[in-house]
Amino acid sequence: MQAADIQLDPGRETPLYRQLSEQIGRLISTGNLQMGERLPATRELAGLLGLNRTTVSAAYELLETKGLISGQVGRGSFVAGIPRSQQTDAPRHAIEWTDLLPPVEAVATASPFPIDVSFSSSRPMREAFPLGAFRKIAREVVDGPKAGDILELGSPLGYAPLRTYLLEEARAAGLARPDDDLLITNGCQQALDLLARVLLTKGRPIAVEDPVYHGLWQVFARAGAELEPVAVNEDGIHLDSLELLLERRRPRVLLVTPSFQNPTGATIPAANRKRLMELARRYGTLVIESDVYSDLRYTGQSLPRLKQMDENGQVALLGSYSKVSFPGLRVGWVLGPRPLIASLAAYKQMSDLHSDQLAQAVLLRFAESGELKKHVDQTRAAGRKRLAAVLRACGDSLPAGVRYSRPEGGMSLWLELPSPLRAQEVLLRAQEHGVDFLPGSYFSPGRPHSRGLRLSFGGLTPEQIERGIHILSKVIENEMGVAARSPEPMVALV
Repeated sequence: MQAADIQLDPGRETPLYRQLSEQIGRLISTGNLQMGERLPATRELAGLLGLNRTTVSAAYELLETKGLISGQVGRGSFVAGIPRSQQTDAPRHAIEWTDLLPPVEAVATASPFPIDVSFSSSRPMREAFPLGAFRKIAREVVDGPKAGDILELGSPLGYAPLRTYLLEEARAAGLARPDDDLLITNGCQQALDLLARVLLTKGRPIAVEDPVYHGLWQVFARAGAELEPVAVNEDGIHLDSLELLLERRRPRVLLVTPSFQNPTGATIPAANRKRLMELARRYGTLVIESDVYSDLRYTGQSLPRLKQMDENGQVALLGSYSKVSFPGLRVGWVLGPRPLIASLAAYKQMSDLHSDQLAQAVLLRFAESGELKKHVDQTRAAGRKRLAAVLRACGDSLPAGVRYSRPEGGMSLWLELPSPLRAQEVLLRAQEHGVDFLPGSYFSPGRPHSRGLRLSFGGLTPEQIERGIHILSKVIENEMGVAARSPEPMVALV
């Protein structure tokens, strides 16, 4: 492959790494690159094309996810896909599925190196699951007199006893209005998908935090929503920017995580929550409140949910057991006005009839027995140690110029690298040393957040956290040294 074979246009909207991936893929499909042929090393090709090495690495990663090339540690990257022109044994009428289907990007590419400490996943620690109590309770449910009913088809609204329990809990906490109802979903991700189907209106954008959990903005983007990002700072969503957006664009819906926002860990203060609800009332904006982390407060004072401050019935609250118990059981819920819940239930019935009733019944029994509260208390105690460890390690190890958030709970915090460092480049170096994280590019429908990254600490021990931060700090320090010695500025991944 020669440099003349590749023609890139920085003026196009398509990022350079995608252009490079597409052109190499075309060379493979036309037979100009043969199966088994070795591609230039990323550094070599970057020099030939005048690109940053990170851009070439990203293009190679995309080609590898499509099965067109294969990276071999210590040897390089080789053409793995067989060009269609060479597929003589394939029937002429064979369907080319890759041509029919829309492109799907993975959330993150698997590291080619063994990972010792992974900050990439926001989930509870598996070893802390109370499996003994869970097995006992599961047996009680399966052996109980209602097992036959539980294993029958059920309501799209969810398992009735669990819905009753959750509604009573919500009323006791001042969350449920008299005309509210509740729908059980397969985790909060399905709740977001259903809300996207029900609430999208042509010509009315959706306001989202920026940066924000990638599973949130992606599900709305794939549903065809016009997303309007609103910046997040240490106090959560930036209210002056939000007010300006509400006045100019009149978004129909605002999606917000007031407590321990993913990925930044930011929490909206009480006064800001009051102002947010005043803005929502003034502009008639529907508010979707993600409340999956507020039970994971380790320090400071608890704050009222937006749903508790809702005077006009315009807030729908998303809840879940995934962050405080067993994420694999996929039990979440939406609490909101009855007409909204009825509409969501109709779409859910078309999608999957209803959520698994056995999982719902077991979790109900787990909650009623007191085991859930006991586990949540233990989770908070352990989370307090993890949070202290990550903040201590960041304060002790991170080089000057690196900024980081200081959450009071949740599972994640946000790092901002000093210029000219880029998170994607640091990730490649960190993975070589056994540490993984998610770069900021995954958390925005708008800005690249090329210097930002998320560290999720919920599934790690304090010892792992401190070891991982120490390694990451050394990598950042080395990259800062390389940047200082470089005669030319580093180029951003575009």
